[in-house]
Amino acid sequence: MDRSNETSPVTGFILLGLSAHPTLEKTFFLLILLMYLVILLGNGVLILVTILDSHLHTPMYFFLGNLSFLDICYTTSSVPLILDSFLTPRKTISFSACAVQMFLSFAMGATECVLLSMMAFDRYVAICNPLRYPVVMSKAAYVPMAAGSWAGGVVASMVQTSFAMRLPFCGDNVINHFTCEILAVLKLACADISINVISMGVANMIFLGVPVLFIFFSYIFILVTILRIPSAEGRRKAFSTCSAHLTVVIVFYGTILFMYGKPKSKDPLGADKQDLADKLISLFYGVVTPMLNPIIYSLRNKDVRAAVRNLVSQKHITE
Repeated sequence: MDRSNETSPVTGFILLGLSAHPTLEKTFFLLILLMYLVILLGNGVLILVTILDSHLHTPMYFFLGNLSFLDICYTTSSVPLILDSFLTPRKTISFSACAVQMFLSFAMGATECVLLSMMAFDRYVAICNPLRYPVVMSKAAYVPMAAGSWAGGVVASMVQTSFAMRLPFCGDNVINHFTCEILAVLKLACADISINVISMGVANMIFLGVPVLFIFFSYIFILVTILRIPSAEGRRKAFSTCSAHLTVVIVFYGTILFMYGKPKSKDPLGADKQDLADKLISLFYGVVTPMLNPIIYSLRNKDVRAAVRNLVSQKHITE
């Protein structure tokens, strides 16, 4: 039954967050704030060194700079709102602000999926076709690849956000989440959302399923090529060039799989505990992965470590 005429239209939403657990809010405020500062610092340093160090002016580090900028944008679209909700008794957000937050979150997530697949292709060409690498991954190729990743994510997000915001919302305006997560918002619509569900399914197939398959087959070819290298030292060096990206991919998609693939509890008490666990997993997913990316690339990549050391030493010389 259509409920659109039963009550006045919703002009804003209430973000439930951890309202039922006020003691946790203060603890998580400090923890999430610290992690957010690490994200800004770590990814900011990566962006800086990929711009300033001429040795890092390659396709792989161009993509890495884009990934770091994306992680800053992704967390900035949600973390300040989450931190404010931990300190504010009335956790409200306007309809328009909810739409903007939803758009940015979906756009950054979709863009990251495509960007990670572009980075996998870069590693595939570098290892499987090294002689053709300068031609295939020229600046005329990798810049449009990155721009296309951003454009695809933005367009997909515009479509999904416009579909969601055109729905009538009435009555219940409480979002059982920290932010305006699109699926949580759709549950509040007082109209048929079948079109939204179908469009979300198509978008997930394009921006989640296709990149996963692309990355999977890229690394199958990479693994086969590495195993054909006769020397152990050659195999180690070849694998080291893609180990950081592979680690980031595993963390990114592994967390998504854990979030959405675990079984739901049917027990009411268990459901309450699972609801809290789901919220905390979602919260940490939004900050842990962007925080780990620069750490992974710094620890597992000697070029990045050398560039950071050079940047620090130059700063000391100028002082």
